[in-house]
Amino acid sequence: MGFIILGVIILIASFIAAGITDKIKPVIKGVRLLSMILVLLGFLTASVVQIDAGYIGVKKLFGKIQPDVLNSGLHMVNPLVDVVEVDVRTQNYTMSGVHDEGEKSGDDAIRVLSADGLEVTIDLTVLYKVIPGDAPDILRKIGIDYVEKIVRPIARTKIRDNAVYYDAVALYSTKRDEFQARIFKGMEDEFKKRGLMLENLLVRNITLPTSVKNTIETKINAEQEAQKMQFVLQKEKQEAERKRIEAQGIADYQHIISESLTEKQLQYEQIKAMKDLAASDNAKIIMMGKGSTPVILDGK
Repeated sequence: MGFIILGVIILIASFIAAGITDKIKPVIKGVRLLSMILVLLGFLTASVVQIDAGYIGVKKLFGKIQPDVLNSGLHMVNPLVDVVEVDVRTQNYTMSGVHDEGEKSGDDAIRVLSADGLEVTIDLTVLYKVIPGDAPDILRKIGIDYVEKIVRPIARTKIRDNAVYYDAVALYSTKRDEFQARIFKGMEDEFKKRGLMLENLLVRNITLPTSVKNTIETKINAEQEAQKMQFVLQKEKQEAERKRIEAQGIADYQHIISESLTEKQLQYEQIKAMKDLAASDNAKIIMMGKGSTPVILDGK
């Protein structure tokens, strides 16, 4: 467009100069030719538009948004058309309680009231993208700043609207996935009405009040201690059972031995043992028990 304006200015100036004097007519012809070349070059450059990958082009003519869009690549367009590039890649918007982590520099976490009246702080990331075919409507009805006008307020509103159905502890533990799915469903419908596609919703962190958090930790510690005691008791029961089985085995063994041994058998075994002892080289004193077997005394 700059070449066109410059060429027109030079052309007008050449006509004005030609009316003043005839001496520069040869120069005027060259100047007019140059102005025509500049105008032609301006029209050519203004007619060729390049759309980068991941973007689409929305055409705007004299402030009016055109319904068709330009995909990535080179395009020939009306040189008077202004092309606005719109990002159609996946984008994320994070509302975090950590300073300088999300889109806002300060604490941007969402504070909500749960069903039991407790204040819960939620960190959230929204993954979304512009629906290419709806980009002209977005620019016409919302504008290029759709993040501040659509993404942020809808996300915060839906979280607050759905948090009131859950207790604080349930949000923190058992109902977290259900809570996230419920928010996703509500936001998905609202986004779609406005030309945006909600891809995912990530509830990154749920922070409970300090008093509730301490109560939960105390309860968890008590449960762990109870489980530990159950394990100890189970172990003691198993050890007692092992000793009972061992004692029963010993008793059974002794009962079997006592029934199989007779008085003569015991006397025979005793004589064998003493005979072996008497035959050894060690000093010995052997005193036999009942019976007619003599006492053997031997000392070396």
